[in-house]
Amino acid sequence: MNYAEIKKFDIANGPGVRVSLFVSGCTHKCPGCFNEIAWPFDYGEKFTKEVEDEILKELSDSAYQGMTILGGEPMDPRNQPGILPLVRRFKELYPQKDLWVFTGYLYDRDVLGWMKRDLPATGELLRYIDVMVDGPFMKDQMDVTLLYKGSANQRTIDVQKSLAAGEIVQWDPGTGTTVSSMTHL
Repeated sequence: MNYAEIKKFDIANGPGVRVSLFVSGCTHKCPGCFNEIAWPFDYGEKFTKEVEDEILKELSDSAYQGMTILGGEPMDPRNQPGILPLVRRFKELYPQKDLWVFTGYLYDRDVLGWMKRDLPATGELLRYIDVMVDGPFMKDQMDVTLLYKGSANQRTIDVQKSLAAGEIVQWDPGTGTTVSSMTHL
């Protein structure tokens, strides 16, 4: 797996102060994407154990609320095996910090569907992800007033509460808590 960028002290991609890892590679190629440069899977630098260690060391700073992984496309079948060791170690070292993942795939249709069924890493990844912002960026639904997402079709999902409830439970940006939707899984 390659990565395009690591942002330290990021405040744009989730609540609080975060370390954000932008992975390389995306097949969605959404028109108007803010990070088109990261579409090729070979863009950027190799994601090595040393890079993983650097990220985890940085996260030891108490200023950080959590880590965000976006891209590119972190949930692409080619990227899941690359991010799994990182998120596993992150949750072991910092169980009090949250993990956000942005994906152009749909949580209920893709992630819980064919990915969970066909990709060995997906089930374990879901155990570690606190919030997933899902859905492709849609230029015609772009809304700059939305918190932590670019278009109105995207959902901010509390993954752990959704898995427990068997329905999508959306994270409420106003309170940092969750609100249940009517979408049953």
